[in-house]
Amino acid sequence: MSGLSRRQLLQGAGVVGLALVAGCGRWPGQAQPTKPVRIGFLSPGTRASRAVHLDGFLVGLSEHGYVDGRDFMIEYGFSQGDDRRLPALAMELVQLPVDVLVASATPATVAAKQATSTIPIVMGGSVEPVRTGLVASLARPGGNITGMSILNSNLMTKNLELLKDTLPTLQRLAILENPSNPVAATQLEELDWAAEVFRVQVQRLEVSTPEDFEPALQAAVRAQAEAIMVPSDALYTNSRARLVAAIAKYQLPAIHAYRELPEAGGLMSYGPSLRETYRQAARYVDRIIKGTKPADLPVEQSSRFEFLINLKTARALGLTIPERVLLQATEVIE
Repeated sequence: MSGLSRRQLLQGAGVVGLALVAGCGRWPGQAQPTKPVRIGFLSPGTRASRAVHLDGFLVGLSEHGYVDGRDFMIEYGFSQGDDRRLPALAMELVQLPVDVLVASATPATVAAKQATSTIPIVMGGSVEPVRTGLVASLARPGGNITGMSILNSNLMTKNLELLKDTLPTLQRLAILENPSNPVAATQLEELDWAAEVFRVQVQRLEVSTPEDFEPALQAAVRAQAEAIMVPSDALYTNSRARLVAAIAKYQLPAIHAYRELPEAGGLMSYGPSLRETYRQAARYVDRIIKGTKPADLPVEQSSRFEFLINLKTARALGLTIPERVLLQATEVIE
């Protein structure tokens, strides 16, 4: 089928598991298994750019005793950098059909919801799923969607607080804004509130593709922005090498939502662990495969947060990270 590829995943050494109970075209768990369950994985970006998400998910499956080929197979739908393809990819996965559909990031979950109201959908990590209308509530999601939530509440405030502690004289902050992201408005709403508290002016930089990074950063420099905030968005995570290089070119201190960006050379990040979030998403797939309906599985919030600082990048920017900030870090990259 067009746009999709099946990737045989490595079997975990020493993993012993029970066969999955699913049949193609049935609700998983309702009959004796006749073949491996088919899992759809719908995601922005590429296999390489979403490696941390997939690795966490596969670890989670192995922890629940599942072995590739014997118990499950995965059908992938990657947008390859064009998220406008997500609805068509979701429909292709639904039409196979898959037994359960894992949606990576909010835009993928939105596309999956539009494609099916019957096949179970597991959110690998969607931001603010109640506010975006994906589920009725965290406790009672209703419908065919459940999984892991990355709540935006207080994250923007904490990121600004860390920036302000690092740059005490900070007055002008730029933030990347992807207008196609359904949670961008809630992120900016919280940041606007926090900016008033910290007395910081906020400049919004609209970006829809990686090609927009350079012009946006040039606009930030012209407006004399002293730092930049990179919120939660698959666009930034998937294009992290290009984004981090562009930020470094304009010598802007930046704080990111996920650890993958300081690992690629960004200054710092504060946010949930994507690897852990997707590891937990595998638990939802396990429950659904064994017969539990998504509507009966409460959505869980990410509970493991990480604060990374890249000291090599700090030195390149001529920054000295205050001791009180360093003491908060869960990991320091030398």
